[in-house]
Amino acid sequence: MERASGELSISYSPGLETWLEEQGVSLAFAVPPAKLFLIGLHDDGRLSAFERTFNKCMGLAAAGAGTIYLGTRYQIWRLENALAPGVLHDDGFDRLYVPRRVWTTGYVNCHDVAVDDAGEVLFVNTRFGCLATVSERFSFEPLWWPSFQARRGQGDCCHLNGVAIDDGRPTCVTSVSATGELDSWRAHRADGGVVVDVNSGEIVCRGLSMPHSPRLYRGDLLLTNSGTGELGRVDFDRGRFEPIAFAPGFLRGLACTGKYAVVGSSKFRGGGLYSGLPLDDALARAGTEPRLGIFVVSLTSARIVEWLLVDGPMHELFDVVVLNGVRRPAALGLVSDEIERLVWFDSSGLVSGAHR
Repeated sequence: MERASGELSISYSPGLETWLEEQGVSLAFAVPPAKLFLIGLHDDGRLSAFERTFNKCMGLAAAGAGTIYLGTRYQIWRLENALAPGVLHDDGFDRLYVPRRVWTTGYVNCHDVAVDDAGEVLFVNTRFGCLATVSERFSFEPLWWPSFQARRGQGDCCHLNGVAIDDGRPTCVTSVSATGELDSWRAHRADGGVVVDVNSGEIVCRGLSMPHSPRLYRGDLLLTNSGTGELGRVDFDRGRFEPIAFAPGFLRGLACTGKYAVVGSSKFRGGGLYSGLPLDDALARAGTEPRLGIFVVSLTSARIVEWLLVDGPMHELFDVVVLNGVRRPAALGLVSDEIERLVWFDSSGLVSGAHR
């Protein structure tokens, strides 16, 4: 099935709508340089695809069904649902995410975004090679550096990019290399990737190819071994990566629901950053090209069961989140005058809705 809008077209598997209905979820995914997509269902069960423009959409985090955090080129946004329970917006949207707060970080190449047990925003500051939090005074406050990152100034050495959260605390990070010289990670893309335990500082898995998106789920540390096109888990006892499934693309962005993992996939950018990796041979063996979109992988059968692909001028998908209990989400962006015209107020202890 396919939907088109302007320069973009979205195609998806015949069972995706049923899968969303059965899981009781919707999806949000970020596509640099500018698009936040929200995928849900109309009342009649047809797919709803909604997009908004932000400047270089990257890391995403969902805090319940009411809050989305979005990392962008030089800011981190908090989007809050403005609708009261049971209130629908326009022709049936049950969530309307409105930009309510922004932290200006400057260009720190913000990758993964997360929320800790105190409700504080954490993010991977790739340009400075550290985990960080937002600040009311500074561009950011550094929280943790890997031991091999001796440099404390700006300059991407190891390409730290992903963080896994357990019980509201960061536990593991992914990095393209374990090197400390400026830009040295580029020489280690094929097999220099590592997973690092945040508490001990020890490397718990080596030999990865551009790993991204570590997520702790049901006792497993899942991640994308992006340079091989594989979703898999980390065997901590043996210190190695165990592939679960291959998908046609540079995999990055990962969220889980039920017995499924939802993984993002990118095409190749120009400039050679994604070339010369084991993924080249894997795609040739599969007889396919890299695709931009999301794949739903069964964690029990290790197979792709549903998919959604985006065709158009964009090449990358950065992150994806599951919105539990949300049927049809929408958001206000910063481009049109809608964000100026729509006003909410609370006149009786409950949000009363939109007033034009």
